[in-house]
Amino acid sequence: MNRLIHQYFRSDNALPQCIEEWGWKYHHLGIPTTEAKENEKYIAFAKVYVSGFSTSPFGVEWMRWEADSEYAPLIKTVPHLAFVVEDLDLELSRRGFKVIVPPNPPSEGLRVAMIELDGVPIELMEFER
Repeated sequence: MNRLIHQYFRSDNALPQCIEEWGWKYHHLGIPTTEAKENEKYIAFAKVYVSGFSTSPFGVEWMRWEADSEYAPLIKTVPHLAFVVEDLDLELSRRGFKVIVPPNPPSEGLRVAMIELDGVPIELMEFER
């Protein structure tokens, strides 16, 4: 599993393989926090408060989870990177990723999944075309 990724080495001035070769687009960095932040938005189904994304020029999103959220501890404690992909199902099947949150529609026109690679959660996002 993930043989393609682990065999890949890049120079300091090269973009990551997922961007350079696979065509993924960076979307945001999700950072777990225990502190309440200004202008939090509550996402009831996930039991998480999110903030910062709409005003960050870098796509930083703070995530404050409720204790009884059923999301995996890895997602609630380790920052994640999120990328936009053209075809979520294709990316999941062709790369053999460890899926920790299966594809789901958190909002209209969007499907997401979470994968784990080397202890890091990565969110893949597919927007309706």
